[in-house]
Amino acid sequence: MARFLVTYHGGSPPADPEQAAQMHAAFEGWLAQAGEAVVDPGAPVRSLTQVATGTPAPAVSLGGYSVIEAPSVERAEEVLRAHPFVARGGTLQLHEAIAV
Repeated sequence: MARFLVTYHGGSPPADPEQAAQMHAAFEGWLAQAGEAVVDPGAPVRSLTQVATGTPAPAVSLGGYSVIEAPSVERAEEVLRAHPFVARGGTLQLHEAIAV
């Protein structure tokens, strides 16, 4: 079983409280559908600063994260295709955690 970090890019949360409630309900529905594949539902994030020796890598806009487990990248993609963030026009980027 592989572990994947899912990062959220683009999209923005709705300002309207009713739409925000619908967004939250859609996410909860996705969590229920994804089941045990979701190791950590994650959270929204806010970028603050970068730490580097020398010139830092270009900053990337990151809206949040989740952690999922799946037997393959293809199965992980299947789990994410139903994610409501994608339906709202956002992009989910999938990163495999490499065991060392």
